[in-house]
Amino acid sequence: MSSRAKILAAATELLNASPDGEISTRAVCERAGVGAPALYRQFGDKDGLLAAVVDAGFTEYLDGKRAAVPSADPVADLRAGWDSHTAFALAHPAHYRLLHSPSAKSAETTLHAQALLRSVLERCAAAGVLTVSVDVATQMVMSANAGVALMLVVRPEQYPDPTLSQRVRDGILASVINESGAQPDATLNTVASTLDAQLATADSTCLSTNEVGLLREWLRKLSDAPKPFQEFHHD
Repeated sequence: MSSRAKILAAATELLNASPDGEISTRAVCERAGVGAPALYRQFGDKDGLLAAVVDAGFTEYLDGKRAAVPSADPVADLRAGWDSHTAFALAHPAHYRLLHSPSAKSAETTLHAQALLRSVLERCAAAGVLTVSVDVATQMVMSANAGVALMLVVRPEQYPDPTLSQRVRDGILASVINESGAQPDATLNTVASTLDAQLATADSTCLSTNEVGLLREWLRKLSDAPKPFQEFHHD
């Protein structure tokens, strides 16, 4: 095992055992059996070490999600993704606190998580059940999922309800997903979001690249149109 791997393993063990998420570089070096220069040469400082630990842990979690085979139901996959995110936070509270701390250097990791979420929402849009644009749905689901997970981790005494994450999940998904299948519920927002997603994956169209880009821009605006715009009718 390389010295970097030993340091990461030692820091991860100490972080998981720490009740307040605090560890010292001295303790990490002692656990890893390396000198302080090796740690600073590999990670720069303590913040760099903690960022690397968080990235390694969350990347392993994301790799597992990437390897998962999508089901035929994108909405079910969306719910499962929410639940696995919350489960990771509760199983790795120190990692999760650090991931969302003001000094975190893990922006790239969260972008990867957002990209995975977006891919599921694109499938929902292509299936005709997304009622807002993929961009807006991604922001809503990501912020709500991370928010409730973080509260469960940092304020467990204030949020003791074990069903809270699922309740928030269902509330958020109800605001961006239409599972009724009823034709009257196929609003302009849903139609625009669906067509945008289908254009994104189409092999070719009769439109030029610039025309497709412009059309998709219009469709995203329509998919996020406020309620009065939904009263659009055609003869």
